[in-house]
Amino acid sequence: MPVRMVESPTPSTSSGANPGQTCLQPCSLLSVGQTFSGTQNVSSPQKEEAWRVNVRIQGCDLNHGYLCGTMEALNVPMADTPVVTFWEGEIVDTKNFTFFTNKWKATSEVDIDHWTKFPSFSPLLSQVEVDGGKSLDLSNYQYIFMRWKEQYFVNVGSDCGLTIAGFYYVCFSCVDGSINGYYYDPNSSPFQKLELKTTNEGRSGFSFSSYELQ
Repeated sequence: MPVRMVESPTPSTSSGANPGQTCLQPCSLLSVGQTFSGTQNVSSPQKEEAWRVNVRIQGCDLNHGYLCGTMEALNVPMADTPVVTFWEGEIVDTKNFTFFTNKWKATSEVDIDHWTKFPSFSPLLSQVEVDGGKSLDLSNYQYIFMRWKEQYFVNVGSDCGLTIAGFYYVCFSCVDGSINGYYYDPNSSPFQKLELKTTNEGRSGFSFSSYELQ
């Protein structure tokens, strides 16, 4: 499967009148219909626990830093069936979105605490601390950083015993399509880790701005 070729192994700082105003290059592994499978660690101090998770990209618009999809959680103890949610994502491209969330109860300190969990973020840290990364050129970086916010339950009611009040800090590898993430919700166990790998299932989905759940 073809993947985006990476010319520069590290991000650079843009110069000129519009620093950071470069679009991310398309990556075949982050496109409509692509599927991913893995686990989310939801362990607490009292219990070790991990859910099997499947994700499908339903829409992607790099020009506006937007993507959306569905997340299916299996073997959830309080649910009789797999739980499916619809989520929308913000792509950190320094044009539409920076590394600072500025909502969802996340302060800049919370942002830094979570982004620094990803080793690929280390070269960006100093500039992000200055301006949220606005001056960075991430267009050819081999990692794409995102936030995923679950919007609603697809197949169960809000009384299912689960919460979608938080959101995920996400790091996507353009090289192998792997996804790592950390869930943030001040009322949930901290740093719940999401680990996904791309699958070989057939693609199906609908491009933004017109999409529907399947």
